[in-house]
Amino acid sequence: MKNAVKSIYVIAGEASGDLLGGRLLKTLHEKMDGQVQFFGVGGDTMQEAGLKSLFPMTDLSVMGFTEILPKLPLLMRRLKETEQHIKIQRPDALITIDAPGFNFRLAKKLQKHPFPIIHYVAPSVWAYHKERAKKCAAFLDHLLTLLPFEPPYFTEHNLSATFVGHSILESGADQADGERFRQKHKIDPSIPLIGILPGSRVMEINRLAPIFAKSFEKLSYFYPQAKAIVPCLPHLTPQIKQIFRRELGMLYDQVVFVKYFSQKYDAMAACNVAIAASGTVTLELALAKVPMVVAYRLNPLTAMLAKRVLTLDYVTIVNILQNKEIIPEFLQENCTADNIALSVESILKNPKKALQQLEQTEVSLKMLRADGANPSEKAADAILGVLGKVY
Repeated sequence: MKNAVKSIYVIAGEASGDLLGGRLLKTLHEKMDGQVQFFGVGGDTMQEAGLKSLFPMTDLSVMGFTEILPKLPLLMRRLKETEQHIKIQRPDALITIDAPGFNFRLAKKLQKHPFPIIHYVAPSVWAYHKERAKKCAAFLDHLLTLLPFEPPYFTEHNLSATFVGHSILESGADQADGERFRQKHKIDPSIPLIGILPGSRVMEINRLAPIFAKSFEKLSYFYPQAKAIVPCLPHLTPQIKQIFRRELGMLYDQVVFVKYFSQKYDAMAACNVAIAASGTVTLELALAKVPMVVAYRLNPLTAMLAKRVLTLDYVTIVNILQNKEIIPEFLQENCTADNIALSVESILKNPKKALQQLEQTEVSLKMLRADGANPSEKAADAILGVLGKVY
């Protein structure tokens, strides 16, 4: 590889991708001795790592078939704007992170350009539309996967793929100190703490937070001293507080909202059990050694369309990796306050059940680490390998 400063264009579309991208950019900067410039679209974490963001990443943060429609004009405008900016920058490589709805459309438009296109986080072709793997091979040069079983789906179509491990392993969640959180907030060790994590998108919070709040209300009948611990992003805190205040009334005073990222993992680790939306947060809780119940509800039309293509029995990564229900899941019509509260109560009153879940969860976590290395290290090495072949 030449010693000249490299220009790398990186695009993330939501908070989880921003965290992943931030770690990757820092590692690339170190491995390239600072001889690199980053352009693209990202959030605070990527910008702190040196990225100059073309526009706010939140413009791309949307999920679901029906949820996209209202934002479609903005998304199409941002797509064209990004394409033009990349052509002007003429980067040495384009790295797209997750958000396939946006990033794959962009990659298709740029596939004839000379720079390699590397995508980080494989589309879940093992869950639906296996033929998408072949389509990806037409416009991507390399794929970085988070799950150990993903590469063969793509390599059989001549798309090189590297299992780098799940980036959540570098989050620091496994170093959390629950006792420190309780001391800071003057919460006695005997008081049950129930973590409530209703997601990071506005629409899913509107759907799930009321149900999760009602679950806590029902649990408070059996555990009147219990407190709810609600980690939430700063810009979403007012929305979440409003929902909890509306649903809980006087019980609202038993909710502790945690809006600072520095306290997030300690807050999780302090919990006896958690109620979580399906997603990356379930792995964070697993690393923090918190037993949990997972619940999710999509827009009815989105759910109906999803059922036609999904081939999965489970939605939680821990369960998917071992193909069994280690963590209880309550989806769609089963996502009710009654179901969730009963499941959480069974964990609270049965420490042996909680311990069994954590032991089985640990098996899944070990499967997510590639050769014992940090995911960002593996990802950066794979990217440098692609750059080395091109330049």
